[in-house]
Amino acid sequence: MKTISLGCVAAACLAMGIAAAQQPARTNLVGAVEAIDSANGQITLHTDDGKKVTITPHAGAKFLRLPAGEKSMAKATPIAANDIAPGDRVLARGELSDDKTALAASTLVVMTKADIAQKQQADQAEWRKRGVGGLVTAVDAQAGTVTINTRTAEGLKPLTIVAGAKTAVSRYAPDSVKFADAKLGTLADIKPGDQVRALGTKSDDGTRYEAEELVSGSFRNVAATVTVVDPAANTIKVMDLTTKKPLLVHVNADASLRKLPEWMARMIAMRASGGTGGNGPGGGGGQTPAGAAAAGAPGQNAGSAQAGTPGGGQGGPGGPGGAGGMRGGRGGDMQQMLERLPAIKLEDLKPGDAIIVSSTEGSDPGQVTAITLVAGVEPILTAAPAGSQRARMLGSWNLDMDMGGGGGMQ
Repeated sequence: MKTISLGCVAAACLAMGIAAAQQPARTNLVGAVEAIDSANGQITLHTDDGKKVTITPHAGAKFLRLPAGEKSMAKATPIAANDIAPGDRVLARGELSDDKTALAASTLVVMTKADIAQKQQADQAEWRKRGVGGLVTAVDAQAGTVTINTRTAEGLKPLTIVAGAKTAVSRYAPDSVKFADAKLGTLADIKPGDQVRALGTKSDDGTRYEAEELVSGSFRNVAATVTVVDPAANTIKVMDLTTKKPLLVHVNADASLRKLPEWMARMIAMRASGGTGGNGPGGGGGQTPAGAAAAGAPGQNAGSAQAGTPGGGQGGPGGPGGAGGMRGGRGGDMQQMLERLPAIKLEDLKPGDAIIVSSTEGSDPGQVTAITLVAGVEPILTAAPAGSQRARMLGSWNLDMDMGGGGGMQ
């Protein structure tokens, strides 16, 4: 029988330890495919933190396709390298270069652009069917409940949203209009005046709502007049008509810019002041008060926030102001109407124009990032010139809370 000395075993273990220590650390990168260089077999990835990284797969790299929204790699299936296309979401695992501009990948997990779009549409339909939302009137974090007012045939009624142990709770980040930037949150983060959307099941008597997902945010509606337009910087300077202070509005590619036709603005103004609307083109004969337009939400990514799993977390293409969305009952009337209007460009705005801007609450009260910007609102602001009347009118404008359509990677 051959004898193995303990010294040899110790030496072998030491050698293995040194070899392991010399192995480069593995890194996970997640982002969207920006370009593909088929000749060199490289992929340009625009990562979720805004960097561009060149991905070069190893000779024996694994390429896997994971259905949008899936969290388990058990559902992944092998694909070929040439199945990857621009716009796909990719999780690439490998060795990152010292300058962090290149990754030698051993594994690439792909969610295709088409799969993500299909998932988004399905999720948006689900939120439209089963979603509720509104302004928060009360929070009981200990009891796990949030109370909002919802519009019913009998008028406004309170609805208690119940968040249980399995409810996915998230919250919009300051200065961000993207649900991709939302963070895991708790009910303790929510306060009266915030806006929430929830997906779940309503009780038979319509007073309670068991939430599967709940997202909240602090938002801000501003009535203002334009003072300076800077298309090169994607900003406009305005005068806040409520605070009488200047405000800088950032308008990025995700923002929705619309202009109301004069007849529509006058109809809304008449309703806001308690009158009845006319029968202008597409008008409803003045039967719906402006206050019926409660908080709504466009569709995008409401993936789970389970970090570290290819299918979990927020992400994916899309953005606020995009088509689709979850809007319960009459609450989405205003937002759906705005989406049907032609889009305008930043340079279409002129000093002196009156606008209403929906935005997230940011860290700097002197700046906001626009979610929705609506021009042509002079008749509306004239109908509600100041004080509490204007505040009530502004509160009826939809805030474009960006949700729905999971399928991103984290």
